[in-house]
Amino acid sequence: MVMVREQYTTATEGTHVQRPENPCVYKIGIYGWRKRCLYLFVLLLLIILLVNFALTIWILKVMWFSPTGMGHLRVTKDGLRLEGESEFLFPLYAKEIHSRVDSSLLLQSTQNVTVNARNSEGEVTGRLKVGPKMVEVQSQHFQINSKDGKPLFTVDEKEVVVGTDKLRVTGPEGALFEHSVETPLVRADPFQDLRLESPTRSLSMDAPKGVHIKAHAGKIEALSQMDIVFQSSDGMLVLDAETVCLPKLVQGTQGSAGSSQELYEICVCPDGKLYLSVAGAGTTCHESSHVCL
Repeated sequence: MVMVREQYTTATEGTHVQRPENPCVYKIGIYGWRKRCLYLFVLLLLIILLVNFALTIWILKVMWFSPTGMGHLRVTKDGLRLEGESEFLFPLYAKEIHSRVDSSLLLQSTQNVTVNARNSEGEVTGRLKVGPKMVEVQSQHFQINSKDGKPLFTVDEKEVVVGTDKLRVTGPEGALFEHSVETPLVRADPFQDLRLESPTRSLSMDAPKGVHIKAHAGKIEALSQMDIVFQSSDGMLVLDAETVCLPKLVQGTQGSAGSSQELYEICVCPDGKLYLSVAGAGTTCHESSHVCL
């Protein structure tokens, strides 16, 4: 750049002004090492720009960026579609998660899988936690339905309801209930014994319209270390069978000679105790009345 310095002289009209023949010239610009440093800096910026552009293209290529999504993640009108296996390092919030029609949905974790349901205030209203040793469900009401929408199993703070037609317990020790059980029918599997047992306490069966115990192809056996009491407040006790056998009744003293025909009669004490007495022509209960003492 060249700047020409001119000298201006004020003169009156008609006066001839002579300009200098050799004006002074000054050069303005960047020369020498400053110019080389400037070019080097511009070149360095250009190299950095090219490297950044190449890295951007490489990242887009590696991450599989496309107009529809990134990698296996696709953005559709219904939401996000993720194909293949994915790992989430932080909590995942979603309204609905479902798999493809031809595959199942797998949730897997090295520690546990927790699914929370929250209300509008952010409080947890329901929780499903699958751990290495226990599956925990925290909710006010838990229900399992069939494919037709019929409740199969329902649990709340007051009761547990089994909605199936049959509840089957296959454990060798059976089922243990700490409190009462209400059911219209208790039945064992075919060719298996049915046992109702209370090892250290009493066993009570109550029904407003009667308790029916049936054995279609076997016998009914009741064992007790103490007394077995049959009591009817308004009715009677009926033993309806071809043979009623009481093998361990107390036998009274032998009657007079010649009266024994290997026949006995059942005598009743005033307190209800039964005993046997050798039958005779008439009653012989008074002869063995000492049994009631």
